[in-house]
This record gives sequence, structure tokens and C-alpha cells, in this order.
Amino acid sequence: PFVYGQIAALNSINDVWAMAGTPLTALAITCFPKKGVDPAILGEIMRGGQETLNKYGVTLIGGHSVDNEQIMFGYSVTGVIDPTKIASNAGARPGDAIILTKPIGTGVISTGIKFGQASDKTIAASVETMMTPGKFAAEAMREFGVKGATDVTGFALIGHAWEMARASNVTILIEPASVSLLEGALELAAAGMLTSGDKTNREYIGEDVEITELVDKNLVKLLFDPQTAGGMLISIAKDRADDLLATLRETYPQAQKIGRVLERGKHSIVVNSD
Repeated sequence: PFVYGQIAALNSINDVWAMAGTPLTALAITCFPKKGVDPAILGEIMRGGQETLNKYGVTLIGGHSVDNEQIMFGYSVTGVIDPTKIASNAGARPGDAIILTKPIGTGVISTGIKFGQASDKTIAASVETMMTPGKFAAEAMREFGVKGATDVTGFALIGHAWEMARASNVTILIEPASVSLLEGALELAAAGMLTSGDKTNREYIGEDVEITELVDKNLVKLLFDPQTAGGMLISIAKDRADDLLATLRETYPQAQKIGRVLERGKHSIVVNSD
């Protein structure tokens, strides 16, 4: 529960970091049953979240709770940003390179944990990547003047790339072989350890994505896999991408250039294995 609270806090704070902003305050939001579950569990969740908020200079100013059978927990986080240095999902431009700071696969690994299919090594790697904050990516985005970015969470890599492409009126080409994967994630996807988000994310994007037949079907599952506290998806001018990537890898060793931005075509997203 303590680690769950830490990850929930980082997942929420990332929304501000994804805009190259500085988080300042948070409201806690929790759903927890009045009966049948030890309330000490909620105490540990909140203690983990509070520790993480404090670590990154965020002040908890209140919150709301709801009696609910399923446990849910998170924060509404607000912050500040230099209006001349805002990064948004409408900032991608043709010719830009696309960088992803973290590996993907936390959704299938979480399902694997529930069914006792994920190894200790895989679980540790997943927790480690979720616990890596987006703070340093935000600092790098400000340093390099990034205008196009978003964080990868529940809508998966393809879903958030799709939103960026739509908002920017471009097509984003994803090169799947360049996307970093968490150890064990591909095997868990092949074993059917999928979340319900795999189906809903495919429905969300619909026919506005072109995936070549040569792309491994299990890799495609990971591209649609919902993430928790996922990486930053960054669009930056091609001639600055290598320098930004070198800076990011000081904190995010698995950061990769995973594609590029094209003029608007028939589809918002193209996934091509070439």
C-alpha cells in the first residue's frame, strides 16, 4: 500500500511535469470501502503519497473521499509554468523527432501480478520505472525549449500519440522496434495478461491508425497497453533530438527516439516496422 501511494502521487504529478511545469499543490481523491478492508491500508497508501508529495515540493491542501467497494486513489495537482515555455500536445511539428523517456508494459505486468505470472525481476523493473519521476524530463524540456509533449498513461502509447497528432494536425510515425519494453512484458502480453484498456484504447482510436502487418501482434498489444506513471512523449526538432536524448538518458537510461512527425496524412498514427 505504501508503494501504491507513492506511485499514485507520481502518476498525478506527472500531468504537470508533462507540460514542463512545476507542481505546487495537491488534493487527494480516494474511494475506499467503509467495511471489509482494514483502514490501516488506506493509511499506508496516504502515507506513501504524502512522502512523495513532500519529496517533490508539493503541498497537500485537502481532499475528498467516497465510500466505494473498489479502492481508488490519486491526486488533483496544480502548478505553475512560464507561459513562454509551455509544452502541450498541440506542439508537434512536421520534421520533429519523437522521444519516449520510459519503457512500456506496466499494464500487462500489473495483470501478470494479479494472476501470479510476473517474475520478481519483472515486478521490480516495473516498480522502478513507475517510481522514476518526470521532474527531470520537465527540466530538460524547459532547457531545450520543447513545445510538444504529453505523458503516457491510461490511453497507452498509441492513444497519447494519437491525441498529440490530432491536436497538432499531423501524422505521427511510430517505429515499434525502437520502443523500449519492460523485461517480461512481451511474454506476458503473449500469454494474454491484458487489461480492459487494451480493448477500450483500440475503440478510442478506431480506424485512425495504420499498423503494418509485419508488426508483431504482441508488440501491438503493448502499444495499446495502459500505463501508470509512464514516460514523457516528446516532440522536438530533429537537429536537437540527439542532444536532448543524451540529457534525458542521464535519468532515463531507456529513453529512445521512437518515431517522427509527418505532414498530416490519411491516418493520425502510422506504426511501421521498416
